[in-house]
Amino acid sequence: MLVTLLRHHLAPYRSAVVAVVVLQVLQTAATLYLPSLNAQIIDDGVATGDTTQILRLGGIMLAVSLVQVVAAVAAVYFGAKAAMAFGRDLRGRLFGHVQTFSAQEIGTFGAPTLITRTTNDVQQVQMVVLLTFTLMIVAPIMLVGGVVMALLEDVGLSAILLFAVPALAVVIALIVVRMVPYFRSMQKRIDAINRVLREQISGIRVVRAFVREEREQERFAAANTDLFDTSLRVGRLMALMFPAVMLVLNLTSVAVLWFGGQRVDAGEMEIGALTAYLSYIAYILVAVMMSTMMFVMFPRAVVSAERIGEVLTTTTTVEPPAAPVPLPSGPTSRPGLVELRGVEFRYPGAEQAVLHGVDLVAEPGRTTAIIGSTGSGKTTLLNLVPRLFDVTGGALLIDGVDVRELDADVLWSQIGLVPQKPYLFSGTVRTNLEFGRPGASDDELWHALEVAQARGFVEELTGGLDAPIAQGGTNVSGGQRQRLAIARALVRRPHVYLFDDSFSALDYATDAALRAALVPETRDATVIVVAQRVATIRHADRIVVLEEGAVVGVGTHAELLESSETYREIVYSQVSAEEAA
Repeated sequence: MLVTLLRHHLAPYRSAVVAVVVLQVLQTAATLYLPSLNAQIIDDGVATGDTTQILRLGGIMLAVSLVQVVAAVAAVYFGAKAAMAFGRDLRGRLFGHVQTFSAQEIGTFGAPTLITRTTNDVQQVQMVVLLTFTLMIVAPIMLVGGVVMALLEDVGLSAILLFAVPALAVVIALIVVRMVPYFRSMQKRIDAINRVLREQISGIRVVRAFVREEREQERFAAANTDLFDTSLRVGRLMALMFPAVMLVLNLTSVAVLWFGGQRVDAGEMEIGALTAYLSYIAYILVAVMMSTMMFVMFPRAVVSAERIGEVLTTTTTVEPPAAPVPLPSGPTSRPGLVELRGVEFRYPGAEQAVLHGVDLVAEPGRTTAIIGSTGSGKTTLLNLVPRLFDVTGGALLIDGVDVRELDADVLWSQIGLVPQKPYLFSGTVRTNLEFGRPGASDDELWHALEVAQARGFVEELTGGLDAPIAQGGTNVSGGQRQRLAIARALVRRPHVYLFDDSFSALDYATDAALRAALVPETRDATVIVVAQRVATIRHADRIVVLEEGAVVGVGTHAELLESSETYREIVYSQVSAEEAA
């Protein structure tokens, strides 16, 4: 998966990658040539007292050093540019792909792990890409080049490398194999910390209301300790790797000095050659150390790449149509007509369907209300209209066209949704309302606020339309959030309004005023309201009663009081028989 990600996302930067490789090869070649020049200066210049030779070879060394520095700086520049662009593109692709997920896929992964995969996991892979450009290309060239140059200096002394290199490979392999499962566990522990932290920050009011700060601290401490323990195990392995590598390499250097000194004493080797040989041993050491760093980072990047791949290879259950069908136009069309024909919905792996055999028609210009006990499937039914989920049986049509055959943008342009938990984005009142329709005028925004009974409190806010809104709307009350969410839907001017228990936080007077103001605004649109309060929906043109996922009653308030036992139970649980009548 790591190779696939690299191949796909580095393709647009192929020229930068090629430039990095060429520059790194040039830099390494210059680095490997310097000890040879140094040996010539010692043996041909210093030993003989030839000043001209010393100056000539010294000048060449300066030129080679200049090439080395320029190539190194340029390689780092292009490598960093390609690596950062890779991370940017991968994060963008992940974010875009998650945006195509239905509520089902979002729920399967969960927000905390999606955040971790888009940030921390991408960063791990990006870091390996950067290290590859700055270290991994250099390391094998320097390692092989160092061995070759050492052989050219003295073949007999190079027999030491036959023992040193395999010993290094075995030490590194044994440690890296043990690191992989710890890195996989570490990323899961980061997911857990994100989940706990997100819950505690979002639910801080509940935590304080129930005086559960100490318990939440214990929860976070447990998640934090799990990550600490896993990181500590990884740290111990990493701490073991570097001393083990240094031990092997230092023993190699001692052996080179011991046997090399004997060869110099016997006249079989020049002092300059021994100096150069020690430099090549140092290069081999540096190359192995760089490789060791990559071996430390690589297992974690592989785990992160697998986690990223899980997201990218997950396809949404709400698939776009291969050949989208346009909505009908002309005098025969009925914009906003919603039909459910034998609709069934079942969550994956569930034994029973949440909805089954639902037949329903919601017509333009009429208000259709849905009521039922908790868990009867009201919200699920409403979520099927904008394709937050897809029906698993039957069909759902808008203006005579199955929603699965409509382009997503066309479908969503027809719908104004006010969810059960109204969510406001960080920004201002204006930016939140403009989610409904970008570019709406101030007059349109104020009108929507007035209809939603929100104009009064918005005018009292400092800045009015430009008053700041915190993430989630936490700086306004629940009722104010609901009214702003309703205003956002009104700004959109859709053909279908979906209100999912959107009046629950309003007092009866505000609820009645809002519903009265909505009538002229939604006269030509289809309005579907899910509600728990009978007072909110008793004047609806049609009321649909759900029980255990099935329609058990359809009619007006008066008709259902006569014909539906379920509806009567709901009504009488809220008001007296006299008030209900």
